[in-house]
Amino acid sequence: MATKTKLHPRNQHSEGYDFARLVAQTPELEAFTISNPSGQATINFQDADAVRMLNRALLKTHYDINSWDIPAGYLCPPIPGRVDYIHYLADLLAQSNNQEIPRGRHIKVLDIGTGASLVYPLTGQHEYGWHFTGVDIDTGAIKSAMKICAFNKLDIAVRRQNKPENIFRGVIRPKDRFHLTMCNPPFHGSIEKASKGTQRKWANLGKGRSTQLNFGGQNAELWCPGGEIKFVARMVQQSMEFTNQCLWFTSLVSKKDNLQPLSRILKKAKVAEFKVTDMAQGQKTSRFIAWTYKSKRQRAAFAKET
Repeated sequence: MATKTKLHPRNQHSEGYDFARLVAQTPELEAFTISNPSGQATINFQDADAVRMLNRALLKTHYDINSWDIPAGYLCPPIPGRVDYIHYLADLLAQSNNQEIPRGRHIKVLDIGTGASLVYPLTGQHEYGWHFTGVDIDTGAIKSAMKICAFNKLDIAVRRQNKPENIFRGVIRPKDRFHLTMCNPPFHGSIEKASKGTQRKWANLGKGRSTQLNFGGQNAELWCPGGEIKFVARMVQQSMEFTNQCLWFTSLVSKKDNLQPLSRILKKAKVAEFKVTDMAQGQKTSRFIAWTYKSKRQRAAFAKET
């Protein structure tokens, strides 16, 4: 059993990875299992095949996903941290629902940049029964996401964003209503910065140099012109067109220093409220920013809609 982590209290992975249980569910994982200096079971996180197999085991063991894989070169996300975002979004919805987490398919979630892994819809649907719509600009990611849905007979909508400059435009349809939108935006401003960021991360982990981007990743998953601030600023601008169709707009923010400029952008957009939620994950702290154009009374009414 791994060392406990500082994940959300409802996160199934707060006690670490139970490799005995994972291997029992996915025997193929055993070939990738090694021991760390403390004698605990782990994997080599620089090995893309090992990371992919670990994710497959986690999704099968904890989220009833019997068939999962992604094409080579696509982002293979660390599941415990990704699920934390889902749990904190559940807490956000509870604030407008008498502190009770709303569960069931009437809760609609739009996942911007869902990726080839479909990690947020897979875990969020299992944990809370919400209905997800995943959106991506990458054809390969869309094909992979649809394949995962088909193999596991999942009712998750997958939509292609045809225009890279758009985020909500073109994928939110006139009759759509979403309780949440979520996004893990590309946080680097260039491919060079993405590569340097990976090297720093491996060095901080004491793993030396890696010739690959962290857990893989296509360009659109890792960087965009202007980086995270420009991307989220565009998201805020476009969110103003869908104030009546969405309750909460949210996005992960990788760099704490980006919160101040993003806060100014949100104030200028005249949102009714915005908030920042910190998520402690081991020695790392991540966060997401959430904004709404609805008053508290309007939020309560929207939250009860079916």
